[in-house]
Amino acid sequence: MATKARVMYDFAAEPGNNELTVSEGEIITITNPDVGGGWLEGKNSQGERGLVPTDYVEIITEGAKDGISCGNSLADQAFFDSLSSNTAQTNSAAKSTNQASIANDPWSSWNVGKSGNWDNGNAIDSWATKPESAAGQRNSASNNWEAAAGFGHPQAYQGPAAADDDDWDDDWDDPKSASPSYLGYKETEASEAGGVQRGNSRAAAMKLPLNKFPGFAKPGMEQYLLAKQLAKPKEKIPIIIGDYGPMWVYPTSTFDCVVADPKKGSKMYGLKSYIEYQLTCTNTNRSVNHRYKHFDWLYERLLVKFGLAIPIPSLPDKQVTGRFEEEFIKMRMERLQAWMTRMCRHPVVSESEVFQQFLNFRDEKEWKTGKRKAEKDETVGVLIFSTMEPEAPDLDMVEIEQKCDAVGRFTKAMDDGVKELLTVGQEHWKRCTGPLPKEYQKIGKALQTLALVFSTSGYQGESDLNGAITEAGKTYEEIASLVADQPKKDLHFLMETNHEYKGFLGCFPDIIAAHKGAIERVKESDKLVATSKITPQDKQNMVKRVSTMAYALQALSCDLTRDVESDVRCYGFSNAGSQVSVEIASFKNGSDSTGCIFFYYYYFELNIYSCGL
Repeated sequence: MATKARVMYDFAAEPGNNELTVSEGEIITITNPDVGGGWLEGKNSQGERGLVPTDYVEIITEGAKDGISCGNSLADQAFFDSLSSNTAQTNSAAKSTNQASIANDPWSSWNVGKSGNWDNGNAIDSWATKPESAAGQRNSASNNWEAAAGFGHPQAYQGPAAADDDDWDDDWDDPKSASPSYLGYKETEASEAGGVQRGNSRAAAMKLPLNKFPGFAKPGMEQYLLAKQLAKPKEKIPIIIGDYGPMWVYPTSTFDCVVADPKKGSKMYGLKSYIEYQLTCTNTNRSVNHRYKHFDWLYERLLVKFGLAIPIPSLPDKQVTGRFEEEFIKMRMERLQAWMTRMCRHPVVSESEVFQQFLNFRDEKEWKTGKRKAEKDETVGVLIFSTMEPEAPDLDMVEIEQKCDAVGRFTKAMDDGVKELLTVGQEHWKRCTGPLPKEYQKIGKALQTLALVFSTSGYQGESDLNGAITEAGKTYEEIASLVADQPKKDLHFLMETNHEYKGFLGCFPDIIAAHKGAIERVKESDKLVATSKITPQDKQNMVKRVSTMAYALQALSCDLTRDVESDVRCYGFSNAGSQVSVEIASFKNGSDSTGCIFFYYYYFELNIYSCGL
């Protein structure tokens, strides 16, 4: 006989997470009790299946009268009192899942639901292939804000990776290990007009989103909100009130990391091959060598530690075939450089112990020691908020909810703007490398054909006229080449920068969903107080801690805006504007071939007037 369970607390499923919405007192059938990570699979009376937190239900024995349970709920007072002491055990058990290999398209399809949750979707979106329209799409026809925790964005969990400390061969060295079958997703990367081409595929297998990480799931939120006493971590993250609101504390001196000198290496007598990059910090001038597998490990550690508080964009795509081709190596190195620069610029990530260890280890022994230490770090998931100390008074729940909604609207609007710019940029790129140069070439050939006509006129000055028209035709052909090459000079950088922001914005659904989940927990606390499951002091602690999360969210929004401002000033419109100014100046001065069209136009015009035509 199937095992029955009674629901102890209301649970609202997040669309796209394969979860099941249940209500207190409802009886469900347990179809799979061994899902893991604090979850089980159940079926309700309507036949709907999905995941439910284990701690939200209690087992009903077959012979129990009137549905009386013989088991104890794990969500009673003892559970909440033991949350603090069990935090270390929970995170220790989490390590048994080992590392997660996280590689996906930075853009998924997202859309804010009425309740603030996010529906899951899938999309094929890249500026090398025509991006989806801003109107929205789901399964190629959904809005860009639809996946809160599905695999559709960079913070989705992709399952355990190899755990051998000494076996550092890339997981794409062996095609068999390219992507676990349960991911239902694969990515390819190819160069087309300087862009990226990505593909998605959806499978029926269950997706494992970010909130299935220990510390990310809904029961894990209570580890922070309801813990009797939070452990005092060594790392503190202060949040100050600046000119534009809450913000991180920026270090007095900044640094960058130069990724260069890619080299092909091998192991196991040549059976395994990989590309190794040299990383040099500008503040120490010391160099270390890392393979892509190491970058993947760093990305995972940063995601697990900071993923609910700070957006960690995904790494450049993995590729099984053609990974040793020069063009692919160059493109990957360029994007690894951009990723490292972003991480070095972030005031919190750049100062973290795991990031500094990645850049400054002295030998193999120190690297492995630091690696194991990072993997045993217990301040991960929601517990990262326990390290944050806002230098401001606590917010009330109305303000907290307003701040969360404001950041959600801002990031969604920015998502739409970035997407539109990528769409327009891609279309312009295609025109510049396709029909537009061909039109200029046609005009050039037509002018040169016209020049041949005047060579038979018998007019004494026909050679000058013929030469002017011929040169004008050749100049149009040169302009065709200039138009085709121009996107690589200016549009490329603008597109790459916005492509990075796609990765950042792809992280926000999980972050916003975590904050909304915490707010809902506080709203539910009145019921817990009424049933004596928590004390009024516990509720006050919950409000205080959610206030800390709200300050962190505002600091995150401020940091994102500062990044955009910096990029616009340094890499975006400032660079593009100066490039345009140079081109205009060269046209006016006639200092090179780009100015020839003006010279020959006036020369051609004067010759026509002199001939009385």
